[in-house]
Amino acid sequence: MNEDSVMIGLYKFLFWERVVRMINIYEEQIGDIPVLQVVQSKQMNEALPTVVYYHGFRGEKDSSLTIAYKLAKEGFRVVLPDSNLHGKRQESITESELELSFWDIVIKNIEELDEIKLYLEKEQLLLSGRIGVGGTSMGGITTFAALKKYDWIKVGTALMGTPKISEFAEILIEEYNKFHEEKITDNVRSEVVDKLMEFDLSKAPGHLQNRPLLIWHGEEDKIVPPEHSVSFYDEVKHQYGREEFLQLIIEKGRGHHISRLSIEEAVNWFKKYL
Repeated sequence: MNEDSVMIGLYKFLFWERVVRMINIYEEQIGDIPVLQVVQSKQMNEALPTVVYYHGFRGEKDSSLTIAYKLAKEGFRVVLPDSNLHGKRQESITESELELSFWDIVIKNIEELDEIKLYLEKEQLLLSGRIGVGGTSMGGITTFAALKKYDWIKVGTALMGTPKISEFAEILIEEYNKFHEEKITDNVRSEVVDKLMEFDLSKAPGHLQNRPLLIWHGEEDKIVPPEHSVSFYDEVKHQYGREEFLQLIIEKGRGHHISRLSIEEAVNWFKKYL
C-alpha cells in the first residue's frame, strides 16, 4: 500500500468519524414498535423532512444504518422500525413459522406506518407533511404496498422489492410447498392472495398519482424477481405526467444484495424530491 492510499484511507476515516459525531442515534418505542431515530444532533428537536426506512426479512432496524447516516447527513430525520418478529420483537418460533408469517409482517409494517406518522405529527417532528418511505427486500415490498395504501407518502424508494405482491405470494407458497412436508393448502393460498389484493400496487397503479418513485433491482436477483420491477415500470411509465418522477435501475451483475450504487441513488432521490 503506497503513501497516497494510506492518506486517502485516513481522510475517509476522519470524515466518517466527524459524521458519526454530528449525527445522533437514539432508540425509542412508538406504541409497540421499537425504532431508531437517526438525525443530526443540532436538529434533534426540529421538524424535518422524514424518511421511514424498512429492513428486509430476517434483518433488523440496525441493518439500515448506512443509508440512515447518509440521509441524516443531508438533513433528514430517519426512522428505522423493527418489523414484527424481528430485532427486539423476535419470538421463540420456528423458521417455518417465521416464513409463514411473512405477509402478516408486511401488512403489520403498513398498518404501523400510519402510527409512526401520527407520532411524528403529534411530537411536531415532521416538516410540512414531507414524509418518504423506503426499504430493502421485504422493506421494498412494504414500500410498494404502502404507496397503494396511503396517499400522504410523498416519495418512495424500493430496493429489491416487488409491486406485484399477490403474484409473488403465489411464488413463495409454491417454493414453500416444495421443501416442507406440511403443505399450504389451496384454501389458505386463496385467503392469502385475496388479503393481499388490498395492498397490491400493480393492480391499481393509479394510486401512485405521479409521486416520485425509484425502483432498484439487481439483475441477477434469485430471491425477488427483477422481472416484476421491469414489467411494472413498463406498465406505469406512460401514466406519469413527468417521466423523471419514475426511475428504474437494474444493476448488472448484482444479486439479492444492495450495492453502493443503490444506496447513493436512494439518498439522491430523497434529496431531489422530498
